[in-house]
Amino acid sequence: MKNPVQPLSQRLFDTTHTQVGNRIKVLGFAGSLRKNSYNKLLLRAASRLLPESAQLELFDIRGIPLYDQDVQEHGIPEIVQRFKEKIESADAILITTPEYNHSYSGVLKNAIDWASRPYGHNSFNGKPVAVMSAAPGIFGGVAAQDQLKQVLLALNMHIVAQPAVIVASADRKFDVNGELTDVDAKQFMRRLLANLVDFTIRLTRLDEPLRVFPIST
Repeated sequence: MKNPVQPLSQRLFDTTHTQVGNRIKVLGFAGSLRKNSYNKLLLRAASRLLPESAQLELFDIRGIPLYDQDVQEHGIPEIVQRFKEKIESADAILITTPEYNHSYSGVLKNAIDWASRPYGHNSFNGKPVAVMSAAPGIFGGVAAQDQLKQVLLALNMHIVAQPAVIVASADRKFDVNGELTDVDAKQFMRRLLANLVDFTIRLTRLDEPLRVFPIST
């Protein structure tokens, strides 16, 4: 019986990454403002399920103002500038989204709009990205994910889509300490995060890096 193929993320951590002390930087943010929202808790769970070759930094989009081009032309707000810098310095992006009225949240769209501007300075351009969702309903945010991924494609991001992480009935999937209790969801998360890290490593190891042109929507 052949030995199972070890994921690239683990093989590289065992060799190159341990030698140079380098890890894949994943930036995660949730499309919720509530302190203990299910999607913030989902990000917290993800931080424990990443491959050892990666690290997750979280950014809270609370405080990002409504997008206003008049404001932008007078200077990008400091929190938006920090958000853009965090995105640009990350190797990959992880987004968790709730579902409101069959779509993702307005605060998430607003944050994405800011980070993709001004024209020609789309901070998301060329970044690998994975999306997860948690919602109290029985569909777990699948419609929100589908619509969000259309926007991410328009921003020229590389979507790592499988396996889908959709936590339905989220009000019953976290304990009193905010820990995710759904074993199946954890398994899917672990696989999705490994795929995101593996894909990111493959991009960074190309002999000829992908040509990424500045775009904006």
